[in-house]
Amino acid sequence: MVRALLGPVALSAIAVWLAAVPGVSQAASSHDEKAPSLYLSLGDSYSVGFQPTAISSTDPTGGTPGYTAYVANHEQMTLENFGCGGATTSSIIGTIGCKDPAAFDAVLYPTTTQEQAALDFIAAHPGQVGLITISIGGNDVTGCTQSNATAAAACLMTADKKITTNVTSLVSSLNTALSSAGDTVRIVGLTYPDVILGAYVNPGGAAAQALAVQSVQAFDLLINPTLKSAYTSGVPDGIFVNVTDAPFRRASSGADTPLTLTHKTKKFGVIPVAVHEICQLTYFCSLQNIHANTRGYRFIGKLIVAALNPDG
Repeated sequence: MVRALLGPVALSAIAVWLAAVPGVSQAASSHDEKAPSLYLSLGDSYSVGFQPTAISSTDPTGGTPGYTAYVANHEQMTLENFGCGGATTSSIIGTIGCKDPAAFDAVLYPTTTQEQAALDFIAAHPGQVGLITISIGGNDVTGCTQSNATAAAACLMTADKKITTNVTSLVSSLNTALSSAGDTVRIVGLTYPDVILGAYVNPGGAAAQALAVQSVQAFDLLINPTLKSAYTSGVPDGIFVNVTDAPFRRASSGADTPLTLTHKTKKFGVIPVAVHEICQLTYFCSLQNIHANTRGYRFIGKLIVAALNPDG
């Protein structure tokens, strides 16, 4: 289910934390009928708030309200969650249905794709959609996890091109549908926490610590620029939320050395502040699982709300 294994190669390890898992969705708060009041969530396991500790015998999906419920409640909008654990940028636009039925009050689409289900919903609710968040792209690189360093780099470059093509197409289709429906909608695209920074406190010694440092370059030079461009280039109300850089990943402005500022902890001793934050916000340090915990999803929700309301 969750393939969060720590590999020896930096680039392939970046793919690990982005692995696919089943998830669920959660409906949220009431809304003002006079204003665009519907909030659509699209994407993968992060969009459905997956947590490994939420899996039970009665609910094996591991889904929680995640960041979407926080955003919906703060913005006073009704959430319609189309997310599907394990989704890739290809499956979101080309795969019929979600293989793992979502729990709670998620939107189900057994006869169409996630993208088309969202487009159909927009068309059926003209003037009512006011916000869309998208978390997608991580699972596109999971196929690179078993490669050697050279092959991993080539694999990630190929995945990067696919992400560019598919996410750009997805956002363009959403904008066209929204324009036809007469909606003025903010589309918020997300990236992911750099959970590989947590390798710093996992077994592996100097190699694991080097891996944590190298993960910074993979995000900064490849993954995040691609996602930012896809979500904002030519998109009137496109917003990119850089979850990776928040809050203490960098030691200083413009410095690509996020592990120099330290913090003393009871469990791990003196460790970089950025690593401490990853341990606090995700399951990677404790379970080597790439997903956010409740605190982490709430933190992501706050980042989204801040981006939507830059003036407070």
